[in-house]
Amino acid sequence: ATTTAAPTTTAAPTTTAAPLPIWEEVVAPSDCMCSDGSPYSYFVHTADPTKVMFFMQGGGACFNGDSCNPATGTFTPAIPDVAAGDAPTGGNGLLDLDNPANPVAGWSIVYLPYCTGDVHLGTKTTDYGDGVVIEHKGFLNATAALDGLRQRFPDAEQLFFTGASAGSIPSPLMAGLAADSYPDAKITVFGDGSGAYPDAPVVNATIAGAWGNLAAAVDWPEYAGLEAVSAPLLYINSAAHAPQITFARHDYSFDETQVFFTTLVGFPADRLDLLIAQNETQIEASGVNLASFISPGAEHTIVGKPDFYTHEVEGVSLLEWVQDLIDGEPVQDVKCQVCTA
Repeated sequence: ATTTAAPTTTAAPTTTAAPLPIWEEVVAPSDCMCSDGSPYSYFVHTADPTKVMFFMQGGGACFNGDSCNPATGTFTPAIPDVAAGDAPTGGNGLLDLDNPANPVAGWSIVYLPYCTGDVHLGTKTTDYGDGVVIEHKGFLNATAALDGLRQRFPDAEQLFFTGASAGSIPSPLMAGLAADSYPDAKITVFGDGSGAYPDAPVVNATIAGAWGNLAAAVDWPEYAGLEAVSAPLLYINSAAHAPQITFARHDYSFDETQVFFTTLVGFPADRLDLLIAQNETQIEASGVNLASFISPGAEHTIVGKPDFYTHEVEGVSLLEWVQDLIDGEPVQDVKCQVCTA
């Protein structure tokens, strides 16, 4: 008998769509840049388009020839290896995308690296002499990222503005600017690790001279005629401009990093806990309802660390406190009874 081989069939190749990147790098416009003039990028994680966290990275600051010399290490002068992507992959705290306990699990995120030495608020190029020229363009970078948020998530219903250290200082201003575009959205601010920086005329003037007059760059009546602003004023003026925003902060009572930078600008900081309380009193005296969570110790920031999920003060869980804050539940001030360093 003759045996005939069965015909050979070739299966169609299986194609699998490439997964979307967890973080997409967005190259900012050319007028945005790091302190050394190198290009600036920010990153976007796209998930729920109606809920967006705007997270600003920290990394020191500078305001004179000594502190702005990159060799001193008081600030991050450029984004490390933008080409490879300085996205917060594998992040902790609120940047831990795999933790179901994360209060912003499933949210979209706009993440701003920091490389301008001006707490994301600078508006000028400053020549400090001896070859130290710094592009303090942090405000341009931040508002470019805010424009990106508006374009990508036009239907956002809930916005959460936060950051660590230098990144937390501008969070109330960015929230206020967002409120102009999202008047009906629920907007929450949670600053972390910057509550002690004072509203002192000499400090304000020094910073304005170094970084530019932020008040002139913000087209709000609350800033009309001001020649300088301060960290407390960012809360006060944003609350006056957009009273629907919820404001909250976390600080360690004797945060060594805040002690260092407060002292660096010439302001005594041996009792940092009292500076934090003084600033809160000033902000609340203007009518702002500022919720505060004050922890004992000398550590610096928690919002991007694993401790965010386990930290408690006086029996109150920070995680649950922030979750209530985001959910719009009322929260009470939490303060360590024994606030030792």
